Amino acid sequence: MRLAIFDDRRLGVVTGDHVVDVTAVLPWPHEPDPLLAGWWRGLCRDFAVLAPALEEAAANGRGRPLESVRLAAPVLAPTKIIASASNYQAHVDEMHSVQRRTLGQVESWMMNFDVFLKAPSSVVGPSDGIVLPRDVLEEGSEIHHESELVVVIGTGGKDIPVENALQHVLGYTIGLDITVRSAADRSRRKSYDTFSPLGPWLTTSDEAGDPADFDILLTCNGEQRQAVNTSALITPVPEIVAYASRMMTLNPGDVLFTGAPPGVGPILPGDVLYTSISRLGAMTLPVRAEQVRAA
Repeated sequence: MRLAIFDDRRLGVVTGDHVVDVTAVLPWPHEPDPLLAGWWRGLCRDFAVLAPALEEAAANGRGRPLESVRLAAPVLAPTKIIASASNYQAHVDEMHSVQRRTLGQVESWMMNFDVFLKAPSSVVGPSDGIVLPRDVLEEGSEIHHESELVVVIGTGGKDIPVENALQHVLGYTIGLDITVRSAADRSRRKSYDTFSPLGPWLTTSDEAGDPADFDILLTCNGEQRQAVNTSALITPVPEIVAYASRMMTLNPGDVLFTGAPPGVGPILPGDVLYTSISRLGAMTLPVRAEQVRAA
């Protein structure tokens, strides 16, 4: 099933090039305010129970063309965004030259797999763009794209065994981990507003299939920059989930970025990014500079 959040934070099921509103099936009041939308986390937790009713509503409902709705990020107010670092060997290799250029030296500790946190407020949807902060542009630091497979947690838990990890995954979506290349802490450099675009929808695990066999593609202004299969992940999805859950409880609706593929590069105002993952969809995002606020 492909779950979309659209317009006034309605819940939809995507079939072909249409979306069917299935909000009425939910057993909780619909709250459009994303900060109060506990119904989404409830859906993530109870999806197995709700799935038959959602499927029936999607089959019997009237669809709207996707082009006629505004798609939001297919998550609402996650308690945390967990991101994976140094999880493709070819990306680790390229970061030596990237860091020499942007930092003047190689930070060896950053070349090892680990996880870190991003601000949930950095999430935007496929109908939004990426906004580059004025201060970063003025100081001349490079801002890079990182197109990644993103995991959305279902039932959640603590100390999840690797062999059971995928049972705790609701599904997958496409994400961009936009990153300032500077000496600042990872979480700060990656947490600006709009630095976590997600979309175009969430594809549930049963439909998405093996997370170790997704093709990721990113182009900038039509030029291919990133192309990789997730079979190249150093730490695969089940191990990422288990590892993160040893440090922090994974709550329903939490988001895990699985790591940047090779081919990262700078983005500038006016650029257009296109990113796709096989079986999950695609989205196009314009890049613009932050506007000066009126006095």
